[in-house]
Amino acid sequence: MKNLKSWLAVFAMLTLFMYGCDSGSTDVVESGTYQGTVKKAVPEKTEIYVETEDKKTLELYFTDATTLTRNGETVPFDQLREGTRVEVQVEKVGQRLDPVAVRILE
Repeated sequence: MKNLKSWLAVFAMLTLFMYGCDSGSTDVVESGTYQGTVKKAVPEKTEIYVETEDKKTLELYFTDATTLTRNGETVPFDQLREGTRVEVQVEKVGQRLDPVAVRILE
């Protein structure tokens, strides 16, 4: 019985560990412009995850050069929320995607 409890404890810890490590898979695409929906926005990191129309997930960390606009006007990062439709212009740098411009479509 003690051995079973030990195995259950190990299994529970591994399950929690694997769940914690699963940030979801992201994709690297070629430089270009893509439309999609914000899956997650992380304001403290100025980071967004965008699901494109072809079901790819882009992980984008804003840089000092990234522009964020709605109707041609610059807007603050807090305008991005889960479900927001966006168009992103990205530049592929190695295996990283840098957002050049993010345009809110709604």
